Amino acid sequence: MYRHRLHIVQAVRSDGFSGVERHVATLSERLAARGHRVTVIGGDPARMYAELGGTGIRHRAATTTWDVVRALSRLEQVDLVHLHMTAAELAGVVTRPMLRAPLVATRHFASRRGSSPTARGISALIRANLAAQISISSYVAGVVDGRSTVVPLGTRLPESVVPAERRERTILLAQRLEPEKRGDIAVRAWAASGLAREGWRLAVAGAGSLQGELAALAASLGVGEATDFLGYRSDVPELLSRAGLFLAPCPIEGFGLSVVEAMAAGTPVVAAREGAHAETVGSADGAVLFSASDPEAGGAALAELAHDDRRRADYGAALRAAVESRFTDDVMADKMVQVYESVLR
Repeated sequence: MYRHRLHIVQAVRSDGFSGVERHVATLSERLAARGHRVTVIGGDPARMYAELGGTGIRHRAATTTWDVVRALSRLEQVDLVHLHMTAAELAGVVTRPMLRAPLVATRHFASRRGSSPTARGISALIRANLAAQISISSYVAGVVDGRSTVVPLGTRLPESVVPAERRERTILLAQRLEPEKRGDIAVRAWAASGLAREGWRLAVAGAGSLQGELAALAASLGVGEATDFLGYRSDVPELLSRAGLFLAPCPIEGFGLSVVEAMAAGTPVVAAREGAHAETVGSADGAVLFSASDPEAGGAALAELAHDDRRRADYGAALRAAVESRFTDDVMADKMVQVYESVLR
């Protein structure tokens, strides 16, 4: 085992702060807490500062691939570079001769790199330069090109959980409003539940190109007045702590960090059984999963849980226990360090 302090770089080509960037921030903070020197490249500077301020972690902005290349090329005495997403992977390959440090990449989505001949050539070049490849779930590992080690994402357990009987009569959907996330399934399940007539509301936290379309769908299904589009929110943990239920409809979810955060908050989750939800939500006793092709079944599951305070409390506790044993940030960091050590040997 490597006992000395390592200089580890976490790099992503991004000026945003969604699931990938949140993972980079969380992993970096846990590595720094273990005594390692960490440099983060990419991600929204203000949000990264909010997450990393006071940890001693240095951050460099990177909105383009060449920004990542420049930031990497200016570093010295790097022990390992951990890359996230294809653009950063390519930047790592370009700078590898200068850094002389092994490259590790995490695959966050269940897809292969590139579809054109040029993209496939770049993919082969990236794979040839990687010392290790990590997938965030077994679902992702089964789809991506090349072999990978599965290291699930992790989150921190809130110190306390709001009891089911004190939560709002709200179903929370927290995700980007883009086609691949299938927000339409959530809206149809919400309408099928009939809970709008009983005073429940659907709160949609997230922004994207489909907000208008989803609002129109909700109106056409008779639940528009009971559906609140909150836009992008930085207080999702607070929303999770108050929500009575959490809805996760995406059938191609590579992991679903917000889903696991809901589990950690003890919020009962109703999720599509496809994608990685079977590994996260499905790992808990009494998991509530439905086929993404059957939103009515999702609606029935929402209604059943909404009408049973005791079951919501028990299910929320089981979900939280699953996170505690499998999906905490410390479990993730320990597994990641094991991958780093195997590479450095």
